[in-house]
Formats: sequence, structure tokens, C-alpha cells
Amino acid sequence: MPASPPPGYAELHALSAFSFRRSAAQPQALVRRAAERGYAALAITDECSMAGVVRAHEAVREHGVHLIIGSEFHLDSLHLVLLAPDRAAYAQICRLITRARRRAGKGEYRLEVTDLDEGLENVLVIWKPARQTGKSSPNPVVPAEEPGPRTFDGGTAWMRDATRCEIPDNRFAISGTTERANQPTSEPANETLAAWLKQRFGNRLWLGASRLLVPGEREWLRELERLGERHGIPRLACGDVRLAVREDKPLLDVFTALRMGRPVAECGLALAASGEQHLRGREVLAKLYPGEWLSETLRLAERCAFSLDELNYRYPRELVPQPLSPIQHLRQLTLEGARKRYGKTVPETVQALLSRELALIEAMGVEAFFLTVHDLVVFARSRGILCQGRGSAANSAVCYCLGVTEVDPSKQQLLFERFLSKERNEPPDIDVDFEHERREEVLQYVYEKYGRERAALAATVICYRPRSAMQDVGRALGFEPERINRLTASLAWWDQPEVWPERLRENGLDPDAALTKHLLELTDRLIGFPRHLSQHVGGMVISDTPLYELVPVENAAMADRTIIQWDKDDLETLGLLKVDCLALGMLTVIRKAMELVNSKHQIPSTKLQTNSNDRNSNVQNQPTSEPANQRTKEPPEEPTKPRKLTLAAIPREDAQTYDMLCRGDAVGVFQVESRAQMAMLPRLKPRCFYDLVIEVAIVRPGPIQGDMVHPYLERRRNPDAVAYPSPELKTVLERTLGVPIFQEQVMQIAMVAAGFSAGEADQLRRAMAAWRRRGGLEPFRERLLEGMGERGYSDEFAERIYRQICGFGEYGFPESHAASFALLTYVSSWLKCHHPAAFACALLNSQPMGFYAPAQIINDVKRHGVRVLPVDVRYSDWDCTLTGKHQAPNTKSQTNSKFECSNDQNQPTSKPANQQTTQPAVRLGFRMIKGFREDVAERIAHARSESPFRDVDELTERAGLDRAALRKLADAGALKGLAGHRHRARWAALGARRQGDLLAGTEIHDKPVQLTLPDARSELIDDYASLGLSLERHPLKLLRRRLGRQTLRANELPQQADGRRLSAAGLVTHRQRPGTASGVVFLSLEDETGIINVVVWPKLLERYRREVLGGRILRVHGKLQNVEGVCHLVAERIDCLDDWLAELDSRSRDFC
Repeated sequence: MPASPPPGYAELHALSAFSFRRSAAQPQALVRRAAERGYAALAITDECSMAGVVRAHEAVREHGVHLIIGSEFHLDSLHLVLLAPDRAAYAQICRLITRARRRAGKGEYRLEVTDLDEGLENVLVIWKPARQTGKSSPNPVVPAEEPGPRTFDGGTAWMRDATRCEIPDNRFAISGTTERANQPTSEPANETLAAWLKQRFGNRLWLGASRLLVPGEREWLRELERLGERHGIPRLACGDVRLAVREDKPLLDVFTALRMGRPVAECGLALAASGEQHLRGREVLAKLYPGEWLSETLRLAERCAFSLDELNYRYPRELVPQPLSPIQHLRQLTLEGARKRYGKTVPETVQALLSRELALIEAMGVEAFFLTVHDLVVFARSRGILCQGRGSAANSAVCYCLGVTEVDPSKQQLLFERFLSKERNEPPDIDVDFEHERREEVLQYVYEKYGRERAALAATVICYRPRSAMQDVGRALGFEPERINRLTASLAWWDQPEVWPERLRENGLDPDAALTKHLLELTDRLIGFPRHLSQHVGGMVISDTPLYELVPVENAAMADRTIIQWDKDDLETLGLLKVDCLALGMLTVIRKAMELVNSKHQIPSTKLQTNSNDRNSNVQNQPTSEPANQRTKEPPEEPTKPRKLTLAAIPREDAQTYDMLCRGDAVGVFQVESRAQMAMLPRLKPRCFYDLVIEVAIVRPGPIQGDMVHPYLERRRNPDAVAYPSPELKTVLERTLGVPIFQEQVMQIAMVAAGFSAGEADQLRRAMAAWRRRGGLEPFRERLLEGMGERGYSDEFAERIYRQICGFGEYGFPESHAASFALLTYVSSWLKCHHPAAFACALLNSQPMGFYAPAQIINDVKRHGVRVLPVDVRYSDWDCTLTGKHQAPNTKSQTNSKFECSNDQNQPTSKPANQQTTQPAVRLGFRMIKGFREDVAERIAHARSESPFRDVDELTERAGLDRAALRKLADAGALKGLAGHRHRARWAALGARRQGDLLAGTEIHDKPVQLTLPDARSELIDDYASLGLSLERHPLKLLRRRLGRQTLRANELPQQADGRRLSAAGLVTHRQRPGTASGVVFLSLEDETGIINVVVWPKLLERYRREVLGGRILRVHGKLQNVEGVCHLVAERIDCLDDWLAELDSRSRDFC
């Protein structure tokens, strides 16, 4: 006789990993396992959270389990699981979570008794009573000394006289990251609670229990049965699930230890008593629970029909004036913008573009979204905040006419479908960059306009990576903190688990020991688990109705910011729109540089290209985007009176600017300042704006992996040899000399050569972006090859195109994005070329940002002949400033043709005296002193504005300085003008008398103390300790004699023959290991003359790992590559010279 099938079951209480540190189960893993077990339904009920439900919702589409949405809450000994049977109940739970989270700090929640009185009319409730006094608890019991915020009342006074529901004023604060004690309570307490809950929730209340195979459970179930019968509350089984599979129990123990703040061995009863909190088989459950309890789970699950697909998200409409509709208002604004961009007569081609785009925008119902972005840009301009849209939005003529983007799609071969596609049916993604120091003004404007109820930032899920995973597992297993810190510091991001044992050996640990094996195993399993929620870099979600009806809202770590509990992927899954208000440091630099220029001197307008439609807050009057061979020269302008520098006034296609870039002289320049970009500049030799567009895009993994870089450079050198397979493809590829470089070109090839529709081509692009992770290009391969064959293209050509598409993979760069960035590349290049002092000063005042540290920025501007003056209490402000004028080099260079220019990126740029121009000096500000406060600097500047300081005592008294501030000033050499060298300054700081001192105002005639002048070494050490740089000398200059003549300087390398073996040394400024560089590490070493680029191959890296990843001063012996003026030293041996200047406090910027 065949065995009867196990009874049906719905798991109604499961916590995912998004109940941070309380579960070791990813939402997707829970759904998959529930399907394998044949469960009728699964409820994801994370504690006071909906952070994991969208991931579970996505997994359900694949595995077919009925998903129930809910959340659990703790209030003293009260433990409730709330489930959403319908849309209204879901909104009620989200509102409750929001209320509790908003009362507390980040990662916590504070629930009050009165929160249960109203607003939960549709919610289904499972009550899990606490065990009776003196009985063993089926759930983990937490020791009373558990750390974390807890303000429990400690009793049940609030439940007195429950029949009358009298609620006293005492409240109960609950930490969302701290395990609540399922504390034993007396029998009357449960009786009172049962009556109280039954009165509030009626037939929407169930009594739930978990069988976890601990002593006393059978008796406890009988007590619950009787309790439910007395109060008319149905009983059901629920697993209190924390694991998808039993084997993950050790990982749950790690999370418990981390939550408790102590090693696993010391957690005692806080650890789960068994591994039973996993999704068990139905045949096992049938042996543990009464059949009626299992059947009740099915009856409750049947009542829960809600799905996240039911969420009805509506975008705000208040920006639309009556009686217009959103699309009418958008059309109106677009037409007004088009007339400003093109004049009163808008070209027919532009009108056609706008008409097509607006029709699609209306069809997709996203017109209000465009109005919001336009509103934010208008607000920013009204405040003088520089902003510019980028990304795929630059494909849109509507965005261009609204002033959101600055790339004209009508002049470029950009595809609107790359931005918005009906076939894709996804919300538009508009990224707008704002000045990084003023972006907060824009975010607060959104909060003020729409209210905290309707606007919040999207979340970002911070997941475990190898270092953080090993750090936390090591702590949980009881390793010494110092040892685990050293171990994790030795891990590089690219280290695979196979090499972890070697890292252990290097740090004195035995990889074969049982504990270290456990460490490695658990670390590997922990990687990818969510660690905590953070805030998105700028994605704002705005709703027409309160956001908490869609998703819970909680406080962010930053003051005055709130975030939703979903990240950008969750929003995309559910079709919710976000406005990306991003922060870009270069916009801050550009504004500050122009302000500095305008504050010091007027700019002759013979150098400027004016625009009647000048908008100072946006990048306007872009340089031409036509390829160099299609450009026409504009007639020179007549000299006019001087005027102030604005973005619109920056001249187009300035030859001196391109000359500078051709030399690889790009420190600080947006997007082309990296080692790879600076090496590419002399090879690509940009001579027009479109060359910059290509420059920005070509040094990317996509073109590199698609083997497109070298063919493009070769064709650039010999453009006459370029051949095209067909006239149709020539229209697509001519602007990049027959080599596809941009995503849009791949889409256009599919359309022109294989007959794809625009929407199908965009689907191809999306498949390209994900094929390495999920596969999926094979169907497109057949379609591409077949379509190209039908149109007469050879099989070899079709296969080559397909290989290039695969090479692009997920790294392809959109042309619209490159063009948007290239605008800022050109503006920053022009400022560096013509106003190097102002540009460097603005860079220093905008830190931290960019690729280079202040030391490299200062060394670079000094090589351009600009004088840099030290911090001085007599002259300095908080910010760095421009002061005086002196002779500085003119950066103009002579070129023989549009592609021929000087290629020496290391040579000094100084020119003969007759080519000199006047540049101000840069005075360093107090911001350069480590640990110095801005308010102290302001007091100094204010006191100095009344009259100069005569000595350190007067400075101390008038500016109200304490000894700590004086010591920082003395250490930085900022008191030199008042007290002399550092030794005297420190002595003066020690003896300075402040207002209120006992002897203040009394003249004391001490015999002067004779202090020796500091030597060069100690001055250098003090400079770096206080400022991170030295104006007087470079560390390598101090070591030059010891290095010997065999160690060449950076500016000597270009004169050496390609292939010569030589040695060079420098201070490590950067370490990079691009993910597509096949394990190669690139080092940048700086000496007193420039930058040395070093290539370290993988095999050598393993030999010199400590030196490469940890050394501060390195000497490299190797083979020089000197090609087209670009020098790289391929390392063969590496010496660490840290001991030569052991006290030097220098730090590199590492990307590895």
C-alpha cells in the first residue's frame, strides 16, 4: 500500500538575512527551499522590516511558491507576527514599521503599546506567547547583560485591567538589531495578554508555537492548546525559521556572536539550542505538530492573497498648473526650451525628434517624472549650483531642451531607445550631477517640497566582502583582534579563496588547524550576505501618496535624511521611479575656479566665446562634437572690453588646451587624470571635442576587452586605409573610423546590419550587460548571424561583430554618457591650461575628491611654474587662496598638424621668458592642517581683519586659541612668521598666555632660549605629519644622493631607449589593479621631477606582494617601455626603502 502524502503546510514565520544578524538565510534561498519541500506558502516576516521581500518576490516568479508578506515585532515579552492578507493590510504594516523606525536611530526601532490600538484593521496577527515561569524556553534566551539599547519596563503593568484597555504612559523601546529575550512570564500574564489581544484583533488573531526539539515542548503545546480554547484563539504551527538548510547553523551562530558582541564560545544560551530553525520536511512536521495546527496554516495562508504586483505607484502631479495635463505642461516647457536652444525657428529634424519622444513619454505615463527633474534643475540654477544630466538621459532631445542635459542629440547619432523603450517597459533613468558640496541643498529641497511622508532616499544593501567577512567571522570565533586585523589587511580584493591559506601562513596562522579551517569555510559562506542598509548615493523616491503605504521608511545615519528599505534593484523590479541627484566634485571645482579667477582679475573677452543664452549654472555652449576631419574654423572675434569668466564664455576648441592634453598633462582634469588615460592622451592626440568623447570612452573595459583600442589608434594614424563593409554601416561607424566603441553603435549595427527594431536592439544591449552573470546572448547570436547573412554580410564579419559584442559584455560605455563627461573634461582642461593657479586652488578647496591627493596637485602646479605659499597665520584663511601675481609659463605649444604634438608627459612645461604670462600664487589654507577645525580658522581670520598679529601671545589671546590648536599651527609651520622656525614656534606655543591665565597681561622678561634650526629631514617629517606634503623638498630629493646615479629621475625616462633596463624610485601615490587587467598591478611613483608608471605582472606580484601592496617608498628595477612618448617601467625587481625614511607619514590612494 503506497504511503500517504505528508500533510500540506505553509510556513508563516521565517526571518531572512535582512533581519540583520538574526538569520542566516537569503530570501531567495528560503523561497527555493520552500518549493523543494512542497510548501503551500512561505511568509517572509523580517523583524520590523520589508527589506528582503522584493528579492523573495522575484524568486517566487521562478519557483512558484505562494509568497506572504509580513513582519515580526517585539514589545517587552510580547512577540507578534503581522501578515498582510490584502493591499490595505500591507500598507498598515509598512506604516507601523515606519512609525517605529522613525522614533529610533539607524538600525533600531521603538514600538509603543498605543501603536497596536489603531491602524491595523486589516492585518492578520500571530501571537507567540512567552514560555511560563520556570519552564524551558523553546526559543533562544538572551542573558540579561546583553549589550544594546534597551529600556524595557520589566513588567506587565500596561496590561492591567485589559478588559477596559487602560494603557498607561510607560513605553517600551526596542532595538531592531538586538535579540529580545523571550523572557519567562507568569501564567496570569499570558491570560491577560490573550484577552487583550483577542479584544483588539478578534478573529484576525492566531496563537503560534515553534517545535525546536528542546525539553518541555510537549507540555508547552498542551498549555497553549488550553489557552487558545479558553479565549477562542485558533492555534497553528510556525517554524521561527532562521535557516534555509540545517547546514547553515554555524553561520547563524556567527551572527548571534556578532550581535552579542562576544565570541561564540561565550554566548551560552543566546545560541540557538539546535539546528531545527530551518525549513523542515512536511513528514517531519507531521510528527511534531497536531494535524489541526498544520491545517490551520493553510487556512490562514488562503486568506493572504496580497502580492507586491498590486502596488499602485503614482508620481506627484503638483508641478502641473491648472488646467493643463502633465503632458501638456511638459510639451509647453519643452517647446520653450527648444526655442532657447535653437532660436525661434526650431529645425524640423529637432521637432520630429521631440514629437516622437513626447509621444513615447506620454504612452509610458512618465511625463510627471520629467517635470520633477526639470524642477530640480531649475531650483539648482536659482541657487547658483552647477548641475548637468548625464548617462542615457543625454540621448533625449526632451532632456536637452529642458536644460537637464547639455548634449544635443540632433547633432549626434544617439539613440533615444537607449534611454526609454516601450519594448523594455521600464522607468527612465535620469542621472543629474550637482556640486558635491551643495547637493544637500537639492535633497533638502525635495524633502521640503514633497514632505518627509512622500520623499526619501533609496537604500543600498551593503553586503559582506572577503575582508569584512573574514573580520567578522574571526571576531566571532575568538581570534585575537590584532591578528585578525593584520590578516584582513593582507587580503586584496582579488584574492580568491584558494590563496587564503597562504595569507594565513604569512600572518603566522596554521591553515590546517581546525579553527582556521572553520574560519576560511565560514568566511567563504558569509560573502554576499547583507550586512546592513545604507543610503543610496542620491536616488530620491517621490510618491503622490505617503511612501510608507508602499514601503517602510527609516532614519538614515546622516541627520535630516530618511531612506526607504528597498534598493535600486528592488525599485526597478517593482517599477518605482527614482530621481538620481548625484554629487560630482568636478562641478564644485569648476565653480570655485571661476570664482577665484573672477575675484582676482577680469578676463579679456578676446579669449572668450560668448553666448546670448548664457546660463551660468549649467555647462553651456558645448564644444563641437564633430570629428576633426569635419570641422570648420570660425572667424576670430573682435576684441571687446574685459568681462567675467562664465561657463558659457569658455571658448570652443581651444588649441592650447588640446596641446596640453596631447602632452598627457592632465593631473586633476576630469575623467582623463588616471594613469591609463594620461598614457592614452599622447597616443590618441585629441584635437577636437569629439576626440575627447572617444578618449573618455575608449579607456574602459568594454573597448579593451573587445579588442577595439589598438585598431582604432592604428586607423587614427592611417585614416585613409579604413574600409567599411557597406554604406549603411559606414553611417554608423564612420565617426569612430570603423571600430565600434559605444553601446549605441552596437545597437545601431544590430538595426542596420541585422534588421533589429530599436526596441530589440535595446534588449540586445541589456543582454550584453548581463550575459557574463546569467548568459542569454545565444538567442541573439543566431538572430544576428542570420540577419546579417540575409543582408549580404560575410560569416566572418558577422562572427567578428558577435565577438566584439561579447567583448563589450557588461562594460560597454554609452556615447551619450561619454559626451556629457567630455564637456566637463574640456572645461576642466581649459581652466588648468589658462588658469593653473585657480584650478589647483579649487581642487585643493574641494578635497576629498578626484584621483590625486593634495601633495600631487601641489607638485603638479609647481611644475607649471605656479608658486605655492605655506600656511601662515598672518595671511591664510580656511580655504586656499590666490595672492599676488608672478611670472608663470604659457602653456601654448607649437604643433605641426592636428595629430602631432609633444608627447613628453614628464617634462617641465616652462617656456622662455618671452612666452611668460602672469599667474597668481596659491596660499595654502588652514584646511590643509590635519585635524584643524574650521571654526578656529574663522576666529583667526576675524581677529586678523581688525589688525595684524604682533606675536604668538597676541594671536592666542585675540583668537581665543587653546594649546592644542597652537600646537597644530606650530607643527604645520604656520607660526613661522610670528615665532620663527618650528622649534621656536613650539616653544612659543608652550609659553603662550591666553585670556584668563593668571599672568595674562603681565610683562615677563625671560632670557631668550637658543634653539637650533631644524634639519631638512626633521622638517620633511614634520611637514608630512601635519600637512601630508612638503613645499620645501620632496622625500626623494632628500634620498637622491643615497640612491646614486644609477637610479634615474622621472623626467629622465623619456630620453631613454625603449627596452633599456634601468632603475627608478619614488613615493607610492597610487596602486591600481583593474578587474580586466588579468591580474596586473599598476603603481604610480612620484619623485621630485614627476610621475613614474610601473607595471607589475602577476607572477612578480606574488613574489613582492608586501612591497607592492604595503610599501611607501619603492625602488623598481626593470625594463622601460617608451612608445609614442609614453613611458612605463615593467618591474623585474622591487626594493622597499621605507626604512630610509621610517618616520615619514605618507599615504597612497589605492584601488586594489
